[in-house]
Amino acid sequence: MDGAGKHGAGAMTASSGDDRARSMSGSDDGAAPITADRPQTAAAGASQPETPPPMSGAMALSLRISAMFGALFLAYGVVVPYFPVWLDARGLDPLQISTVVSAPLFIRLLVTPGVGLLADRLGNYRLVITVLASLALSMLLVLTVASGYGPILIIGVAFLLANGTIMPLVETVAVRAVRAEKLDYGRMRLWGSVTFIVANFGGGIAIEAWGGDVALWLMIAASTATIAAALMLPRTPSNPVQQAAPESFPARTEQPTNAASKDCPAAGEGHGATARDWRQTAPAQLLKSRLFVLFLIAIGCTHGAHATFYTFGALYWQSQGMPAAWVGTLWAIAVSAEVLLFAYSAPFVRRIGPAGLIVTGAAAAVVRWTAMAFDPPLAILVPLQASHALTYGASHLGAILFIARAVPHKGMGSAQAFYSTMAAGLMVGTVGLVSGALYTQLGGQVFVIPAVVAAFGLIAALLLLRGWNGHPLWDDHEDAISP
Repeated sequence: MDGAGKHGAGAMTASSGDDRARSMSGSDDGAAPITADRPQTAAAGASQPETPPPMSGAMALSLRISAMFGALFLAYGVVVPYFPVWLDARGLDPLQISTVVSAPLFIRLLVTPGVGLLADRLGNYRLVITVLASLALSMLLVLTVASGYGPILIIGVAFLLANGTIMPLVETVAVRAVRAEKLDYGRMRLWGSVTFIVANFGGGIAIEAWGGDVALWLMIAASTATIAAALMLPRTPSNPVQQAAPESFPARTEQPTNAASKDCPAAGEGHGATARDWRQTAPAQLLKSRLFVLFLIAIGCTHGAHATFYTFGALYWQSQGMPAAWVGTLWAIAVSAEVLLFAYSAPFVRRIGPAGLIVTGAAAAVVRWTAMAFDPPLAILVPLQASHALTYGASHLGAILFIARAVPHKGMGSAQAFYSTMAAGLMVGTVGLVSGALYTQLGGQVFVIPAVVAAFGLIAALLLLRGWNGHPLWDDHEDAISP
């Protein structure tokens, strides 16, 4: 995972995609920059920016967003594998642990869209992210003196809720910057994966030396860094609608003629619709799209299947006698593989596209979690952990690319919120709770549950691959730019 989409840790790499974000053009070192690209439906003579943004300004924005990803995933790198270990050290049983970890994911179904709307209304993402990060830190400080299941449940849920709600807001800032400034999403997001690995290694070594209670203090340190990085973000995210189209983001002047456009009527359809007609809102347009619903099912099941591992992976390995340092190493192997995917996947992405990435991730998830149910030895665990590059990395990248290419601008915020609440909310929470209820009875065989969930995701992903041809789900005239 790398943290994002994951349980309360925000998971939701957050995170953690898009096909619209152009399949990356390779750079000298083979890395794959992810920049916004839609299918070219207009002449090459699309209007150019009157005043190109200064490179220094774009570079500074890229560094600030990279720092935010780095700090946020430093926290996730401790929270995701080791918060359950801390809960176990405080005497909670498996069902109680899964309840603390999963409950915020259901609450986020209501909270995340509202917080996103608030950030849009205020026009100040930095303020909202900073407040959430400060709230998360406050809850961690309260946990240092909390005891008993009831207080830990309430405070822990509040912490995970605040911490997890940050991710979709940061993703929105990043994706808008990609579209407006032609920034490289992959290279910014890469720093999140790097710090996640550092937290995995460091956390495992620290727990091995001082026990599970030290995990809380590591989370406090990482949350402090998150606040510092949030204060460096721009006050408002870039707005590509107010800028002319960059060269790699040509204007669309024609109606899409694919199945996707029939699937979801144009947002501007129905001249009699009023501002209060919810059927004409972007969320309603998305939910009326069969392809977008298939996308949510595919990505939700694929990411949700990770919940069993996020909640009980470290605890199960430790119960089998594995040292905490090796637990951290296995987590780091998973995210290192994800880093390599983000950095060197240009040919792979260009060949199979966003829907193909989601199919690949779902298929790998079926194999990974089925194998985990058979209590594999360390020699098999290493390649299984490396497959995280596909089960999470490829599926997240495909999701970001799909949203970027398939969703018109005015629906992107809603699409990100649906992705976050479905992939890192509803499905992760449901699978986590079911796994927690059965973990004591099934032990390692509990991984059969995520294998079945991933199989449903694979079916939905194959239907998406078959039905979507790469065009936007509907024609958004407000998103088009005249040549």
